[in-house]
Amino acid sequence: MNDHGGTDEGTLTLSADTLLLRPWRAEDAPALLAAYDDPVMRQWVRLPVSTPEEASRWLELQHEGWESGTRFSFAVTDAGRGGELVGNLALKRPGPGSERAEVGYRTVARARGRGVAPRALEALTDWAFTTFAAEGLVRPELLHQVDNVASCRVAEKAGYAFAEVLGALPPEFPLGGHLHVRRAPSRRAPLSGDPVCPPPGPATAGSRV
Repeated sequence: MNDHGGTDEGTLTLSADTLLLRPWRAEDAPALLAAYDDPVMRQWVRLPVSTPEEASRWLELQHEGWESGTRFSFAVTDAGRGGELVGNLALKRPGPGSERAEVGYRTVARARGRGVAPRALEALTDWAFTTFAAEGLVRPELLHQVDNVASCRVAEKAGYAFAEVLGALPPEFPLGGHLHVRRAPSRRAPLSGDPVCPPPGPATAGSRV
C-alpha cells in the first residue's frame, strides 16, 4: 500500500468470474485506441483518445492518478475470451480521510450486454471498501447523465441505490444527472425514499468518469 491509501500498481489484480481488473499499462495503447474508436463511447468521454499520442497521454494520466492516490484506474480484461480488453473502471478520491469517492466505468462496444460493468463494479467497490476503510470511506458514488438510462441498471445491479437528480453543469454537463450511492457494508440500510430509475434503455458506453 502506498502513502495515499492505494495498493502496489504493478502487482494488483482484482477478479470477478472470468474478468480481471488491473492497472493500465503502456502496452495497452493499441487496445485503448480500438476501444475508443466507437461513436457511443466518444459520446460520453471528456478526454479524447483518437491518436497514439492521445492514448499515451491518457495512460500517463492513469499512472499519475495512482501515484497521487486520487484516481485508481483499472483495465478490465476477460480471461475467458483470451484476455481481451472489455472495459475501464476508475475510483476517484479527493484525498485521504474523505468518506466519499466517485466510481465510473466504460464498456467497449463488443462487450456490452454481457454483464461486464456490474460485475467489475462490484469487484472495484469491494476493493475500495477494504483498502480505504481505515481512511473513512463509507460512500462511493456513481454519477451519470440523465439520458444514460442503462447506467441506472448497472448501478442498481452493483448495489448503488438511486439517490437524487442533479442539475446540469454546462458546458461540461449540459443535461442533469443521476446520483447513485453505495453504502459501506455496516451501513447498508436503504436510502430513505429511494426513487426508481427511469425505464431501461439501450446499452451505453458507461457512466461519468
